[in-house]
Amino acid sequence: MTNSQNSFTVESVGKDFSVSNKSPLKIGVLFSQSGVTSRIGQSQLQGTLLGIEEVNEAGGVDGREVIPVVYDAQSDPRQYATLAEKLIVEDRVNTIFGCYMSSSRKAVIPIIERWNKLLFFPTLYEGFEFSDNLVYTGAAPNQNSVQLAEYMTANFGARAYLIGSDYIYPWESNRIMKELILQHPESEILGERYVKLDAGEQEFKAILEDIRVKQPDFIFSTVVGDSTASLYHAYAEAGFDPRRMPIASLTTSEAEISQMQPGTSAGHFTAAPYFQSIRSDVNQRCLERFRRRFGDGCMPNLCWEAAYFQIHLFANAFRQAGSDSIHVLLPHLLGSEFQAPQGKVRIDPSNHHTCLYPRVGRVDAHGQFTIMREATRPVYPDPYLVTHSLGDWTVKLSNHIDAPNEEG
Repeated sequence: MTNSQNSFTVESVGKDFSVSNKSPLKIGVLFSQSGVTSRIGQSQLQGTLLGIEEVNEAGGVDGREVIPVVYDAQSDPRQYATLAEKLIVEDRVNTIFGCYMSSSRKAVIPIIERWNKLLFFPTLYEGFEFSDNLVYTGAAPNQNSVQLAEYMTANFGARAYLIGSDYIYPWESNRIMKELILQHPESEILGERYVKLDAGEQEFKAILEDIRVKQPDFIFSTVVGDSTASLYHAYAEAGFDPRRMPIASLTTSEAEISQMQPGTSAGHFTAAPYFQSIRSDVNQRCLERFRRRFGDGCMPNLCWEAAYFQIHLFANAFRQAGSDSIHVLLPHLLGSEFQAPQGKVRIDPSNHHTCLYPRVGRVDAHGQFTIMREATRPVYPDPYLVTHSLGDWTVKLSNHIDAPNEEG
């Protein structure tokens, strides 16, 4: 690995490309290795590097070694925009893999579209967006919000309190969650509060006192980054009981849980297409390869998995297209499939989003997820929520474990 002031490229691993006459293929990799979302950003970077190493060990793409040009966007949307243009103009990449927060993606989209390049975005998001220059491999709202709303209202009740970080994804995700909850009889939104991205435990204390007074059935959290641990620690310090009033989230993954005191997250819920605890041969083999490469301290999660499998989707499409120019690559990418750790995923040609497998998990005493419900087949992405409403996912999902107080 060769380091410069702001970026690095990864040298050859496994496969000897020295006899090839084909030049290496550079791709842009743009995640946050520092700042408030660095824990999840580092996991996305690691998933990307694992995918690249597997591709190169298999001979690269069309005989070309994949070389990532990696920048640290420092959890700053302005840096994302600046570095995306640098990757395109100075490093001359045609494809960028990156972004976590929606504010970062929104900052990069005009750059990508202006230069007619391609961005792979491996993060759950609020939906209601389409770009010819993007491929969305994270969950759309009908692949996590719908499932979480149904599960929580069915098992705990429909009186909810919403807490989020103060930027676009939590605002929009909370809007969607409110609409889903309010479809339920006897529903009520008891509060909606937002905190700054670097909020500490103190910022949550007043909110939790309001929650103590209003006694919702559950708390819906769209808090992201380092502040997630602060929320859960403040909840535990307030003496609340997750068996009666849990936190339900789309953004609390194994990565954020690893920043918490042991047991702090136990009993709370997350909806996501991927958890480490998926019992499949594909997932277990992938985790084994990952830990041999990065060690046991790394935390695979839903965004890590999307960052990993999107590399393989790109590589497979390139092998067929013979080029990473967007107008040549996209026809081979759209409609393509890959056997990912969560199951066989597919890029939908009509909206550039990915068919995924929704799951609802409850955190156990060891910081892993007991899967309470899981998809029996992939759920079509509906980013505009045209055809999906509360309850329609039940024909697609089956009960796996429904013991609310079990600790895995």
